[in-house]
Order: sequence, then structure tokens, then C-alpha cells
Amino acid sequence: MGSQGSESRTRLLRVVEGESWASSPAVRASMQGNRGRDTKPEVALRRTLHARGLRFFVNRRPLPGLRRTADLLFPRARVAVFVDGCFWHGCPEHHTVAKSNAKYWEEKVRRNRERDADTDAMLQNEGWMVIRLWAHQDAFDAAKQVETAVKPRRASFRGDTS
Repeated sequence: MGSQGSESRTRLLRVVEGESWASSPAVRASMQGNRGRDTKPEVALRRTLHARGLRFFVNRRPLPGLRRTADLLFPRARVAVFVDGCFWHGCPEHHTVAKSNAKYWEEKVRRNRERDADTDAMLQNEGWMVIRLWAHQDAFDAAKQVETAVKPRRASFRGDTS
């Protein structure tokens, strides 16, 4: 690793000191390690839904031109599923206030929640059902909730009566 490793650390420090909101290089590195997709709760939910025979798209925009991505999408049933992280979306049960940069994070979570509400309203106005799940929810319970919503909507859009 030698000089190449120290060179990348120097670049990281320069970015952190110059432009970053992170309180330290370690915090920045930790935050960059957080996944934007394929988190453990998402994968557990997908596996459970797949085992129940449901098929879906992953990480897809429900509407063209809408710069919001659903974690799971059932286009025929017009159901969009979002698996929200407790910290990022302000879970009433598990959200904790950050010790460093508390004001920044408070504002960040507030904006995320506003964007979530805006997304829900836009999709509902276009006839979509929005399901928001917390990352801490049990995958089997969450899958049952999704299945209960998707199956009747699929049938109604196909015109099935069974």
C-alpha cells in the first residue's frame, strides 16, 4: 500500500478540512461506509417477499422524472416500498440525537422527513400506494404487510375477481 495509501489519506484529509460537514476524518470515513441500497433490512425483506412468490424491481424510480427511488417497486400493482433507516429518517422509537454536529443532523433528518412526506404525496396523487417500513421491523411482518397490499391491487389492475 505504501505511498498510494498515504496519498489517498492526504486527499481524504484535504476534502474533510476544506469542504466536508463531517466533524472529523473518521466520521467522514464512517459515513461514506453507509450503504445507500442493499442494506441488511432491505435484503431480508426482499428474500422474504421472494420466498412468498412476489416479484419486484429494486431501487427504481416509480415515476419518470421523479428523482426519488423506491427500495422495492411493484409497478403493476402501483406499490412503492421504502425501508427507512431509524437514524436517517427519525424513527420515533430508535432515533438518537448525534453528539457531534447535532444541529446539522437535526436539520438533515427534518429535511429527510419533509422529502419523504413530499414523495408520498406525489406518488399518492398519481395513484400509487406508498408503504414505509422502518429498518428495525421484522422482515416477516414487513413482508406480510407488503404482500397484503400488493396482491389485491395486482388483481384489481388486471381485472381479476378471484
